[in-house]
Amino acid sequence: MSGRHKKLFQASVYVVMVESRTSLLSGFLRSKEAFPDRPALEVAGEALSYAELGERAAAIAAAIGERGPDGAPPLTAVFASRSTTAFAAVLGSLWAGHGYVPLNPSFPLERCRGMLLRSGCRTLIADAAAAERLEELLDGVEDPPAVIVPDREAEALSAAAEPQIAAADAIAYLLFTSGSTGQPKGVGVAHGNVVSFIAAVAERYGIDENDRLSQTFDMTFDLSVFDMFLAWERGACVCCPSERQLMAPSRFIRDSELTVWFSVPSLGAVMRKLRMLKPGSYPSLRWSLFCGEPLPAELAGAWAEAAPNSVVENLYGPTEATIACTVHRYVPGESGGDNGIVPIGEPIGATGTLVADAELREVEPGGDGELLVRGPQVTPGYWQDAEKTAAAFVTPPGRERHYRTGDRVRRPRTGEEPLTYVGRMDHQIKVLGHRVELGEIEAALRDASGIDAAIAIGWPLTESGAGGIAAFLADPDADVPALRESLNKRLPEYMVPRRYELLEALPLNANGKFDRKAMLALLEAEQKAPALT
Repeated sequence: MSGRHKKLFQASVYVVMVESRTSLLSGFLRSKEAFPDRPALEVAGEALSYAELGERAAAIAAAIGERGPDGAPPLTAVFASRSTTAFAAVLGSLWAGHGYVPLNPSFPLERCRGMLLRSGCRTLIADAAAAERLEELLDGVEDPPAVIVPDREAEALSAAAEPQIAAADAIAYLLFTSGSTGQPKGVGVAHGNVVSFIAAVAERYGIDENDRLSQTFDMTFDLSVFDMFLAWERGACVCCPSERQLMAPSRFIRDSELTVWFSVPSLGAVMRKLRMLKPGSYPSLRWSLFCGEPLPAELAGAWAEAAPNSVVENLYGPTEATIACTVHRYVPGESGGDNGIVPIGEPIGATGTLVADAELREVEPGGDGELLVRGPQVTPGYWQDAEKTAAAFVTPPGRERHYRTGDRVRRPRTGEEPLTYVGRMDHQIKVLGHRVELGEIEAALRDASGIDAAIAIGWPLTESGAGGIAAFLADPDADVPALRESLNKRLPEYMVPRRYELLEALPLNANGKFDRKAMLALLEAEQKAPALT
């Protein structure tokens, strides 16, 4: 069978699989019936079977139905993290026919409050730890949502709701990503979008009830959906480490007897730096998957040696195209080409790609251009923002609707070559695996300092993006401690600048624009300067 006909056959099988599913909840319900006593979830050593997790989800769904106002938007906020209640709340929201909106209790409450208000959620579920911050979260909210704290309401949550299967175009989850205007962008992912993805990767990775998948991501990161729902699609177990366990990932892999590892490359880089990638360290792994930022080929090679029985793959995809839309299987010894980065590969499932120029026309083979994505994984658009949706979701001449990723890639010269990542088209960067719009940080800097000339730079640079943020301000007398305090209240820790450069004026280029390259050169020069003795 030729490569082209093989892909057509695989796509046909995939379409049949997807047509038998409509809701993200469906896979869990099938697994609950098939494997009621098998482990569905382990969190820091606490295990729940499919029957037990389903029982908790059904009780939460009943509470949502009882307390949610009539006619309320079918979305429920989940204010919880790394607890069995957090996972039960996600399933309970879907069980009630709602989409879920994850809020990270470790984020600044002002940010979480803004997401809650913008989502319009009329019910909110919190775990015991997050409940301690509920009063502060809801402070100033004129019409607060109905609150459910399962850890404190065991007796009250005795009813069990029948599962409500949502329509394919209903929102399964709503995530907020960094926005260039200073406001996070909401991305509503429909059930049909994510079911298409889960069906494709479940087939690719051959997951079954004996697998044990890692969960290294916070629920506000869309990669968390991969671990949860790929496992629950096939009766496997999700293994979620506590924050403390995540500090020692090598022990977590061994103690949890993981078969599937999934993380951002920067976590792998930390493990390598701490000498946790010794050859043969992780024999239980059969898949080692990375996504969220560029994967250095040298790191992929070190991981392949540490997990000798596993296959290493590099997945790529923005939230707007549902978790991952392309994948490349790393071959030991692969150099990563000119930039030393593992390619992003070929489309997943029924996804299609287009490498386009500024006029949205396909570039010549071997040429560089912006990656555009089409197919069932492309989401409806940005939450309540028609203008941003129209700018990012486009229809190239003579083609169907595509999403503009903003990533520059190299089009393969032949059909057997993979797509290669080149870099960002704009000022969006990856900081420790998180997608960050520098414009959002700059907006916060301007607001907090009252200074118009404020620029954010990713620094220090790493193989996979940046290790943090450096801020440039055109005010040599700026109050840095007060500025840090203000930013800590509105930005996640990884977005708060670690370094501040206070100048009389910021450098400009020939076009009169702020010269970011000159600022980066200044940081590099200071790094290379000899220390004073």
